[in-house]
Amino acid sequence: MKRALAWLRILGAAGILAVLVWQLGSAAFLDGLGRISAVGVLAALGIGFATTLFSAGRWQIVATRLGLRLSLRTAVADYYRALFLNGVLPAGVLGDVHRAVQHGRDSGDVPRGVRAVVLERTAGQIVLVGAAVTVVLASPGVVPDAFREVVVVAGVVLVLAAVAALVVGRLLGGRWIHSPSKWRRGFAVTLADLRLGLFSRETWPGVGFLSAATLAGHLTLFVVAARVAGVAAPVGQLVPLMVLALLAMGLPLNVGGFGPREGVCALLFGAAGLGAAQGVTVAVVYGVLTLVASLPGAGVLLVRSVAGFRETRAPHTGVVPAPRTAADTGIESEVGLKS
Repeated sequence: MKRALAWLRILGAAGILAVLVWQLGSAAFLDGLGRISAVGVLAALGIGFATTLFSAGRWQIVATRLGLRLSLRTAVADYYRALFLNGVLPAGVLGDVHRAVQHGRDSGDVPRGVRAVVLERTAGQIVLVGAAVTVVLASPGVVPDAFREVVVVAGVVLVLAAVAALVVGRLLGGRWIHSPSKWRRGFAVTLADLRLGLFSRETWPGVGFLSAATLAGHLTLFVVAARVAGVAAPVGQLVPLMVLALLAMGLPLNVGGFGPREGVCALLFGAAGLGAAQGVTVAVVYGVLTLVASLPGAGVLLVRSVAGFRETRAPHTGVVPAPRTAADTGIESEVGLKS
């Protein structure tokens, strides 16, 4: 089943791109690749560092609230590696899966490590959907009717799901946490982590701010991509289109983000009078700049692979680990209580 879904993602993205090439020709894609410049690459690396720092900080807040140890330095390095793997591997999410499982193993709690990453990414999607709904309500003229309905429905479903989760957690969470059913216990633990990791007063201001800052960084890179592609339209006209393009990148029919993004940009730019081919060019440039922004993750992957290889080849020294101290035990107890 998983393999079938993976192939569906790849074939869906390929199908969208094939239709665009058939309708608009290959020039829009090739023009986007040919317009990449040194200035655009430097801008992508700078903006990419800022957005990665914001995202890693968001992850650190969520993970720490769930009782997992995570330094900002480790979070930034792991996030860079995940972004790079997301961009170069077909499924588009394998980097985040690796990040979640590895941090869970390092922390001694894989399920909670996975939930921390899921909640961190969920926070970003909540802010993005909120921005998309705002665009639809504030600038209905730039959004085709079909998009308007989809975005509004997505926003309503998100709000209802959040309210339902909080209500169910309040009513049943205390009883289900001790249920003999592992599904009920898992659901209760997930709801508790949701409240603790996202919606507590100690968490949501920082997570919300960093999510908004991350979104602003992505939009800034999109504007850079538009300028590199030769689009001179005002930023105020471009941003609503780009918010919806970012929302489309979350559809499960993409490879490294390519696919729905190009299709949505073609439709939105065409409806805005900027040209469908121009929209595809902007989307392609953005995709390339996004990959460039993730390149430090390749360095992280290489360094850690070399370090791991040396560790496995190093001879056993016979050194006995130092005994556990009372301070170590006290710290672990504190973390256990928090989780």
